[in-house]
Amino acid sequence: MKPIWIVDDDQSIRFVLERALQRDGLVTRSFTNAPDVLAALSNVDPSELPSAMISDIRMPGGDGLELLAKIKARAPELPIIIMTAYSDLDSAVSAFQGGAFEYLAKPFDITKAVELARRALQESEKDDATTQPVVPATEMLGQAPAMQELFRAIGRLSQSNVTVLITGESGSGKELVAKALHKHSPKAQGPFVAINTAAIPKDLLESELFGHERGAFTGAQALRRGRFEQAEGGTLFLDEIGDMPFDLQTRLLRVLSDGHFYRVGGHTAIKTQVRVIAATHQDLELRVAAGAFREDLFHRLNVIRLRLPALRERLDDVPVLVQHFMVHSAKQLGVEAKRVSALAMAQLSQFSFPGNVRQLENLCHWLTVMAPAQVVEVKDLPPEVLAGRSVPATALTTQPEAGPATQHAELMTSAQPAQMVASSGLDWPDQVRQEALTLLGGGSSQVWDHMTRKLESALIDAALMHTGGKRVEAASRLGIGRNTITRKIQELGLQAEP
Repeated sequence: MKPIWIVDDDQSIRFVLERALQRDGLVTRSFTNAPDVLAALSNVDPSELPSAMISDIRMPGGDGLELLAKIKARAPELPIIIMTAYSDLDSAVSAFQGGAFEYLAKPFDITKAVELARRALQESEKDDATTQPVVPATEMLGQAPAMQELFRAIGRLSQSNVTVLITGESGSGKELVAKALHKHSPKAQGPFVAINTAAIPKDLLESELFGHERGAFTGAQALRRGRFEQAEGGTLFLDEIGDMPFDLQTRLLRVLSDGHFYRVGGHTAIKTQVRVIAATHQDLELRVAAGAFREDLFHRLNVIRLRLPALRERLDDVPVLVQHFMVHSAKQLGVEAKRVSALAMAQLSQFSFPGNVRQLENLCHWLTVMAPAQVVEVKDLPPEVLAGRSVPATALTTQPEAGPATQHAELMTSAQPAQMVASSGLDWPDQVRQEALTLLGGGSSQVWDHMTRKLESALIDAALMHTGGKRVEAASRLGIGRNTITRKIQELGLQAEP
């Protein structure tokens, strides 16, 4: 039986792997550095060549990725499992692009390591992909199993242009995943163009996506290229796809089906070579069942689905994210990075972060500005963290998402108005004024639309709850027409009985 080679400068890792693999009936041979492995590969008898290899990613005398590239050049069929204690996107993508069979994050489960070794042996007779150039990674961090699975998926998709659907809560970093998929894809040299389909009025969205010809409508004084043309040869990211108007879903389906579209007012079909990545915080299966989303479009988008975990599902990642964001905020402000004490970090690690990673990033920016000393103590943390309770992401977010369905979800999980007033000590007009000041101070240019939608959502939601979801009765109690409430329910993404 050909041995499995183990390469790691840590004696304890080598010992544990050797014993585990040997107990499973496998033969092993261990090395402490990359040069010894390369020398053995050149001089070893063919009968003793490895059937698989397990290698650390960072070692003295040459790292595992360099070793991976050199071995793949000599023995492209050899399956290699890369181990690393540096659980980041760069390591995962670089390993897969270099031709690694699998990626194993330390500390690892020994049973899983043995299972991977067995799978590598089964693949030892198959040809692996050739080495691909390493592309710089976007900044994504996470040691949680869910994030490691996400890194693996991005790595495996790095040589494909397949359509991807990203799901996850608001603020969890869906656009960051889309950018990573783009940067680690064959279309990386092309443009990355993003559009939030929920943030653009329905009447303008069609022109934004497909462009328009001169004179197509009042105000169309010149030809305008839409996002599909702007993204030609690259990636188009459609954020909050679940909020796309139904009639535009039909046009998008046609583009995905045959790769052609027409500008608004145009008569000549335009061929497009664009990879589409879509994202949503909504359950599209439920939207399909409710008749609000086309089933055929859902299946076109749902070729590969990646779920981005909420931050509360990976609280173990909070310390590394805090450290990263504190350094990043300090660089932005041109000041020395502050440190977070162990007790303050423990408090942060217990908070549920309803605004997810975006809320944590804004919190770190707040601490960089507001904490009085270089070491952030527990007493310096915001009140909601000290209280150990969750608050809406807008409390710390300077650039909130504009999706109406997102706002509806926040309203449904918020406290009742009387409780909100009692806890904050402010009347609701003062709360509205305070939130508007926060948005204006954050540079938002959609304050009126955001606040109006939020107020309309709250009023209609309250009326529907009062009437048990009956639209006609709710409209009567609000003093508006039946057609008005029906239109608003569709625009705001609310649910109600007909």
